Amino acid sequence: MRAALIALLLLACGETGPADAGADGSATDAGAPEPTLTVVTFNTGTTEGLDHDGAPDDGYTSEHAARSDTYYGDGLAWRPAVEAARAFFERVDPDIVVFQEIFHADECADIPPDAHADFVCETWSPGDPTVAAAILPLGFQVACHPGKPDKCAAVHRRVGTFRGCDADFCLEGLSGTQVDGCGRGARVARGLVDLVEGGTLTVVNVHGTSGVTADEQACRVAQFEQAFALADGETNLVMGDLNTDPGRLAGGDPSAARVLDFVGDGLPFHFVTDTGRRATPTYAGLFNIDHVISDRLEGRCVAAGITEGEPGVIDAVYFDHAPIVCRVGAR
Repeated sequence: MRAALIALLLLACGETGPADAGADGSATDAGAPEPTLTVVTFNTGTTEGLDHDGAPDDGYTSEHAARSDTYYGDGLAWRPAVEAARAFFERVDPDIVVFQEIFHADECADIPPDAHADFVCETWSPGDPTVAAAILPLGFQVACHPGKPDKCAAVHRRVGTFRGCDADFCLEGLSGTQVDGCGRGARVARGLVDLVEGGTLTVVNVHGTSGVTADEQACRVAQFEQAFALADGETNLVMGDLNTDPGRLAGGDPSAARVLDFVGDGLPFHFVTDTGRRATPTYAGLFNIDHVISDRLEGRCVAAGITEGEPGVIDAVYFDHAPIVCRVGAR
């Protein structure tokens, strides 16, 4: 995916994007209200395209990467990374989280035992919590996309609960539909949170199709249209991995341009995350593809391991995305 995005950047080189939203990971000014929620979007996947045999010598090798790709869909499944993610969430103490590319542990039943070593399947038993639930602190409710158990959202019960989900984990507890011709399952899904203090919050998790072909870009166009159609509540958060950079690629990628039909000055939605050509890249040292967008919430964001003073999740060469952490409040 990195090579595809780099190619797309070359196509869009010199094109304009939206105005830069700030240099510190925030799309708001110093007069923003006191934040009330901590929200996180985290693509927890990995890829064979990283130097897993280079420094640091962290135990995750190219052999692990090959097994991850073959059996685990490159979702979060390597046990040291799972433990590191758990420690990260304990430290951040979020209220709302969306995941992309997180391994669903029930799939261990179909993975051969000789591929279990060092991965979550090594210790998994039927009935154990899935990875998304296991890495979050106590008190969270987790719900996943229809047909896509690797994409989930979570809400802490101190904030609210997902309407229609009556358990701590609801495998297909979010609402969404697949886009014809763009793979199975829903890459975009919506959860309606009934807030403890009254009212509702709509959370839309987005994982855009990766790639630079015309068909892949068209899939993202349709997915982004879905996302903003689903963001029809009292207060809305649209979060996730767009797999394109609206701030840099709108001139060469119609899906990046389509985001800007909904998000920007004078439009219903705004970026909470930093965007624009001068934004500090949070993916591959080149792009900002992981975003938090809202209509009525604003705040400040950091990227773990990238924003100055913010520690990363793990020293190992494992994650290819940085989690984005935003403190948001009402505009």
